[in-house]
Amino acid sequence: MNTLLAAPPAAKGHLIRVSGLVQGVGFRPTVWRVATAMGLTGHVRNDAAGVEIALWCSDAELAAFRQRLCDGCPPLARIDAIETTDLEGLPPLDGFTIVASAGGAVRTGVVPDAACCAECLAEILDPRDRRYFYPFANCTHCGPRLSIIEAIPYDRSSTSMKSFVMCEACRAEYENPAERRFHAQPIACPNCGPRIWLEAEDGSVFAGGSERVIDEAAALIRAGRILAVKGIGGFHLACVATDDDAVMRLRSRKKRDGKPFALMGRDLRQIREFALISDEERDELSSPAAPIVLLHRRAKCPVAPGVAPDHDRLGFMLPYTPLHHLLMRVLDRPIVLTSANHSGEPQCRDNNEARRELHGIADHWLMHDRAIVNRLDDSVVRCDQHGVSVLRRARGLAPSPMPLPSGFESPHSVLATGGDLKGAFCLAGNGKALLSQHLGDLAEPKSQAAWRRALDLYNNLFDAKPGLVVTDRHPAYRSRQIGIELARECGARLIEVQHHHAHLASCIAGHGRALDAPPLLGVVLDGIGFGDDGTIWGGEFLLGDYRRYKRLAHFDAIAMPGGDQASREPWRNAYAHLHAAFGPDFLAGPVGNLPFAQALAERRPSIVAQMIERGVNAPLASSAGRLFDACAAILGTCFELQSYEGQTGMELEALANPFIEEAEAWALPPDDGSIIRWRGLWEALLRDMAADVEIGLIAARFHRTLIAVVSRTTRRLARENQVDTIALSGGVFQNRLMLEGVFSELSAAGFELLAHTDVPANDGGLALGQAMIGLAALG
Repeated sequence: MNTLLAAPPAAKGHLIRVSGLVQGVGFRPTVWRVATAMGLTGHVRNDAAGVEIALWCSDAELAAFRQRLCDGCPPLARIDAIETTDLEGLPPLDGFTIVASAGGAVRTGVVPDAACCAECLAEILDPRDRRYFYPFANCTHCGPRLSIIEAIPYDRSSTSMKSFVMCEACRAEYENPAERRFHAQPIACPNCGPRIWLEAEDGSVFAGGSERVIDEAAALIRAGRILAVKGIGGFHLACVATDDDAVMRLRSRKKRDGKPFALMGRDLRQIREFALISDEERDELSSPAAPIVLLHRRAKCPVAPGVAPDHDRLGFMLPYTPLHHLLMRVLDRPIVLTSANHSGEPQCRDNNEARRELHGIADHWLMHDRAIVNRLDDSVVRCDQHGVSVLRRARGLAPSPMPLPSGFESPHSVLATGGDLKGAFCLAGNGKALLSQHLGDLAEPKSQAAWRRALDLYNNLFDAKPGLVVTDRHPAYRSRQIGIELARECGARLIEVQHHHAHLASCIAGHGRALDAPPLLGVVLDGIGFGDDGTIWGGEFLLGDYRRYKRLAHFDAIAMPGGDQASREPWRNAYAHLHAAFGPDFLAGPVGNLPFAQALAERRPSIVAQMIERGVNAPLASSAGRLFDACAAILGTCFELQSYEGQTGMELEALANPFIEEAEAWALPPDDGSIIRWRGLWEALLRDMAADVEIGLIAARFHRTLIAVVSRTTRRLARENQVDTIALSGGVFQNRLMLEGVFSELSAAGFELLAHTDVPANDGGLALGQAMIGLAALG
């Protein structure tokens, strides 16, 4: 009997388009390896939309190829979509190849800078390796990306590495698909790449091999000197973290009074000598993003007191570049590693800028000659009961594109300018949002100029042509003025969005809530935001979605005597709150016997009272942030001056933390209307002070009471409006005790809770919410 053999399935051409984070991450070599192993013919190349694959195979082979590609996706890659269409023509005769990139309209994603991988670290620590002690080793799994990129497609000629000509050995690695450095655009070695050197204040240079330079830099740090260290996204200032003289000298020179310094430890073992590390915190520290992670300090922590005064957490990070690894290997203690700038100004990124701006702050400069195209601060995260919260989104996280929820697929392009604090902008459209890295506060002209430069780069990288510009409504916000100018320049439509509506939209977008989802209840607690009634809002309960909102309830509106000055001087808010609760003569009553009263009496209270009573330079504010200011001033933890935004909330949280488990809320009468008043809270707090209750326990009771009031009000409003989902947003929810307390209470009551994770709850996430509202308005 004859056996009929089935003919092999016919091969036909397929054009495969892969979008997402697929450039500069070893994606093309992965495609090559999969196709070659399967014996398929075709080619792969980068283009401005992502990666293009031409493949000749059967339908069954195509399905298997796609599955293998997804299963073998490189560590830093992210596939958002794979689209396949038929391809005409004959298959090539020479197997599968990687071909040159194609240009075009820019729509692809840019991968964030990634921490040094284990393979590169092993090489720089191996005396037999040609990259031994080389501070710029990298591969497709790690190294600089956004910090060096100038244009897309992501090729070496479009980065600041274009001035370094590859040697033969690097060229061989770069051109070999089997190598992990295949088309690693920043590829370098001691023979052809960037170099480091050490400069003194008098301009003298200490050069030579990397090992000698790093040994000398470490010796200077050990001796108590302050070094400016050029990193991957900007300069840092470094000193020994256990030397309080060096730390306080750095504070004095930088004019940074109380804000905690970030720390870098050599490895997890060293960090554990200073702080407690959970498994989740360990994973964050060791991730490719390598952020600063806020850790609980140990009881007998040997860190200098000046590193984080009045704080129970330390912000630690691990080395994330080869240079940092090599420096920390030589040192035996953690170092302070804080942004190199004058307080309030952008981080230095250029060598000449660092020499000029850090004169008088740094004693020496550890420099290199690889240009930083895009400034990147360090990201900051915290791990709590509900998971990981990003507090500052920057290096390692930006500009990874965020897929937008269902209903936001339209091709409209929107630019949102964010707020003045924690500045960041957002470009959104075509189902994706690009939230920029943290760009600092916009008070200084240098910060505004840096903001504009970053936007110009993003527009160039992503070919952004927004037809709509969205800004905050606050008439004095610089971000609003910039937005007006940008809309005029590009002929775009302009809309203004209420601050707390944007916070709500940012939170729900981060959870993928669809455009047509029903309204939910948003609890938005922060410092200030311009309200619909002309007052300052900041303690808000909103019923809303992306398109609309309704203010259901709010904290009582209390005067801010001195306007913006009240945000910097907590005693003003203490006076205003007690004036509102007890009247203008409150200092003549029992309050007058308490410690803080004398200090208030010395601040010319009659003039402050007149400002409040006449409404002169004393805007009304329902601000939760100013409530914390008032409490901190009364308890004496931060009376005179708040040296950085959010200081009172952070110090009260640290005070309260040891007592929070034993503390109970003060019993306050219920607020059944739309205004939450605070007389009962102040009466209870002052009674505790008069009874000499420990200050930390009072701070804990303050937190417990605020948690109880917010939770009780939320439950009532949710029932009245038949809502079962609650969103928590605003900078106050970066206070761990507030977030965990409200989250736990409302979860136990059966509500679905949405809290910020990948996008900051403070104004660093505001631009995403603005963009969502703008897209919703465009339909």
